[in-house]
Amino acid sequence: MEKQNRTLATMFFLHGLAAYPNFHFVFFLMSLIMYTVILLGNSFLITISFLDSHLHTPMYFFLSNLSFLDICYTSSSVPLLLVNFISGQNNISFVGCGVQMFFSLGLGSTECVLLTVMAYDRYVAICRPLRYPVIMNKCLCGWMAASSWMTGGLNSLVQTILAMGLPFCGNNVIDYLTCEILAVWKLACTDISLNKIIMLISNVIFLVIPVVLIFISYSFILFTILRISSATGRQKAFSTCSAHLTVVIIFYGTIVFMYMKPKSKESHGTDELIAFFYAVVIPMLNPIIYSLRNKDVKEAVKKLSKNIFSQGA
Repeated sequence: MEKQNRTLATMFFLHGLAAYPNFHFVFFLMSLIMYTVILLGNSFLITISFLDSHLHTPMYFFLSNLSFLDICYTSSSVPLLLVNFISGQNNISFVGCGVQMFFSLGLGSTECVLLTVMAYDRYVAICRPLRYPVIMNKCLCGWMAASSWMTGGLNSLVQTILAMGLPFCGNNVIDYLTCEILAVWKLACTDISLNKIIMLISNVIFLVIPVVLIFISYSFILFTILRISSATGRQKAFSTCSAHLTVVIIFYGTIVFMYMKPKSKESHGTDELIAFFYAVVIPMLNPIIYSLRNKDVKEAVKKLSKNIFSQGA
């Protein structure tokens, strides 16, 4: 009887934000506008970093990786989200759910590692300025970026295979905006202890360790900045890492609030709004933060604009 009750799921139904049915069109417009900003803003940062030779540095190399990652991350879920909001048919195939889970989890894990790598880059730039070109050479930068992508992809591959290999007993309604792995677990009709253990190990590797390493890096950075006698020097040193620190606080603050706070049925709608913020708003803020708070980017834009207008004339 137990085997007969276990059915092979071929389709899932995403039931996220069901508590706000009257606002689905508003969510559609917000998602469409923010997704457009994400595509344009991050593409702009990648383009300007490529075209301006002054931005051919490790910092902007990693920033370009982060921008490309944000484009891929939002593209793995937002287009389907837009279709679901406007059509009302919130279905996704079993394979599509697995693909979405793989990319969202993998890219999220990659961002955790990449933000840590960027913190190390800022540490070397401020605390070891004379050795910065030697330490952060092209070979090391390429290896660190590639390692971020590979470790994030490997983590996602293992967890996605384990999650999508679970038996689902008839219930195929995912009470979430996307095929989020924790929401899919709830549909399984078997013991998921192995999945939880792998997730715990993953959280230590991709959340706890990065946060500790970033904290250590910025502790040394702060200590070094305070030792600079010139106020102008302190301001310049702080400006080189303030944008990254802002992104780190928003990114990890949202994750910790979403996964560490006590769960309750009353807060489920709030949790979904936070998930929406995490999936769409944060990737939109990244290029805005790095553009508005970065003099190098502003100078590169002015230079590029001047060249375009001079060629047009």
